[in-house]
Amino acid sequence: MTNWPYPFWIAHRGAGRLAPENTLAAFRLGAAHGYRMAECDVKLSADGVPFLLHDATLERTTQDAGTAGELPWAALAQLDAGGWHSRQYAGEPIPTLQNLARWCLANGQMLDIEIKPTPGLEEKTGQVVAELAGHLWQGAAVPPLLTSFRPESLQGAWRAAPQLPRGLLLDTLWDGWLDIAKQLKCAAIVCNHALWDTALVERVHRLGLRALSYTVNDEWAAERLIGLGTDGIVTDRVDLFSPV
Repeated sequence: MTNWPYPFWIAHRGAGRLAPENTLAAFRLGAAHGYRMAECDVKLSADGVPFLLHDATLERTTQDAGTAGELPWAALAQLDAGGWHSRQYAGEPIPTLQNLARWCLANGQMLDIEIKPTPGLEEKTGQVVAELAGHLWQGAAVPPLLTSFRPESLQGAWRAAPQLPRGLLLDTLWDGWLDIAKQLKCAAIVCNHALWDTALVERVHRLGLRALSYTVNDEWAAERLIGLGTDGIVTDRVDLFSPV
């Protein structure tokens, strides 16, 4: 992308740890702290509905157990995705990507959609999520940024909606990562923040890519990344870092 439209600060899973992750309550709270962009995790239900959930399984953030992607949306929609966090949020439902998109577009919020496939559905998840995102944000001033650790998911996203920008997520600098990012025509590299150094930032910038970091919750780490000239930070600490 020649023009990078996204803000530097991005709220992780809506509002970090202040509200139940990947719920509309979290995105509202992140916005209330002044954040104009949030990150979310999206996978597919058994009947192909893109919905928000980080883990492959349900037990950490709902009252149910088992592989989330093996359930139809009608069953997932009945789950409590807030009670695990605190009594205040008990009964908060799992949102669909469509739910979140409507809220974002109505409130001028930008979105980093991490494609988080159920194992075995990497390319299909990227395809379905990108196709829906392209439809939902059609004509919007700022499209969502599609990111994933899985190149197959980004490949599916590129084929379905080539107009949407993509970012490769990295927790290690595995062999061939940069060639893959170039092949997929990515706009950004999103690294574990500890991986960035001066040489890596310069290497990524020379190729016209943006350098983003996750998940940064300490002031010293944020100051280091700002000093390196990186382009964005994903954080849980929406109460600590002012996005203005």
